[in-house]
Amino acid sequence: MIGIGGAGMSGVARILLARGVTVSGSDMKESRAVVGLRAMGAHIAVGHDAANLDLGGEPEAVVVSFAAIPETNPELAEARRRGVEVLKRSDVLGMLMQDYRALLIAGTHGKTSTTSMAVAALQAAGADPSFAVGGLMSKAGVNAHHGTGDVFIAEADESDASLLTYRPQVAIVTNIEEDHLDFFGTADAYYQVFDDFADRVIEGGTLVVCVEDPRAAELGERAVARGIRVLGYGGAEHLAKHPDIPAGAVLGGWSSTGAGAEVTATVLGEDTVVHLQQPGRHMALNAIAALLGGRCVGADLSRMSAGLSDFTGVRRRFDFHGVISEGECAGVRVYDDYAHHPTEVRAVLGAARELVAEAGEGHVIAVFQPHLYSRTAAFADEFAAALDIADSAVVLDVFGAREEPMPGISGATIADKTTVPTVYEPHFTAVPARVREIAGPDDVILTIGAGSVTMLADEILGELQ
Repeated sequence: MIGIGGAGMSGVARILLARGVTVSGSDMKESRAVVGLRAMGAHIAVGHDAANLDLGGEPEAVVVSFAAIPETNPELAEARRRGVEVLKRSDVLGMLMQDYRALLIAGTHGKTSTTSMAVAALQAAGADPSFAVGGLMSKAGVNAHHGTGDVFIAEADESDASLLTYRPQVAIVTNIEEDHLDFFGTADAYYQVFDDFADRVIEGGTLVVCVEDPRAAELGERAVARGIRVLGYGGAEHLAKHPDIPAGAVLGGWSSTGAGAEVTATVLGEDTVVHLQQPGRHMALNAIAALLGGRCVGADLSRMSAGLSDFTGVRRRFDFHGVISEGECAGVRVYDDYAHHPTEVRAVLGAARELVAEAGEGHVIAVFQPHLYSRTAAFADEFAAALDIADSAVVLDVFGAREEPMPGISGATIADKTTVPTVYEPHFTAVPARVREIAGPDDVILTIGAGSVTMLADEILGELQ
């Protein structure tokens, strides 16, 4: 497995190892994921080298995530030379789901949170599902598990159309908003992949869509017309706008409770209450989607609701890092979030505004690192508008990930368009000092982005202390 320490790859590796498969691999650096997999018996090298193919003996297959591994990678090139079968991570995940009832979560935003909530809910209901999540569940500290039950819960990633590998019994689509244009080329091509995914639902299965998202609701209506069983979730007023989509879960009430929320809902005719530990109405929608998916595979609603009330979240999803207890920045709370699309940034900063409003004092400070040059160029205006929800912002330079720099595109492309006080700071190590210059008592500070910005949350805490 090339890039075995990655969020998706490490989860697949964990399940393979639990099923008794010999697994070897490589990654560019040591990590907690690599250490954990070694403890389970994986043979892992740091650095890429053709000789790594023989770490665990001659491999029957080499597994890659095509979005991240270039054809020039020496291990991939050696596999091609030897004629070893090359598989995508999604191919292997699809194989692992065979003979299971697959509950899959797709959508532009909210996949990891909703998938993790579904796992926590079913575990609380007495099931032991297998699962693969794109992040570490905070309480369990793992991203995958080989369970004894007959349900397999996983994210269905649309970024490279790999979700079309799977055959779900229950498919949840949280929302659809243009993204990953570096792969799809056009927004219409991106939207189409969700229709194709709906057609992958097995006979007798169910497509679950959020009717509060216009394109997800339209997807549901088209699927109904094609004879697919569809259930909708969202507020009653939104469900009323789409009478062709039967109501699966109705969000009855949502109220902020400091760092969480109280949610009332009706799921397939049963009333329930969940005391979420995560702020934001978007998290309430994720929760009722998870409950509806769980009911579709036969889990008890009251036990699932209790499980969600005990669910502490996913690392890097509004992840609390600490609070300053004394001094001129007393009361400052620092959170970290993986948001890397304008809609996600808006949702996260909206949740931060709820915390400030609940406290009655303080400001919201966004520390944002754009992810991918292509995404920065395509959505600069939208990112700036999202950051304007904060009271002030610090914008880092672009985290390029798999992309080469684009001329004229940097963090300043976004920072120059905001209307709130914003600092563009291209020097990564200087960011904590920049935050210290603008932070005050009881502020809520968020480090936001899919790249290295996560490392700054604790650095900022240290600087403020």
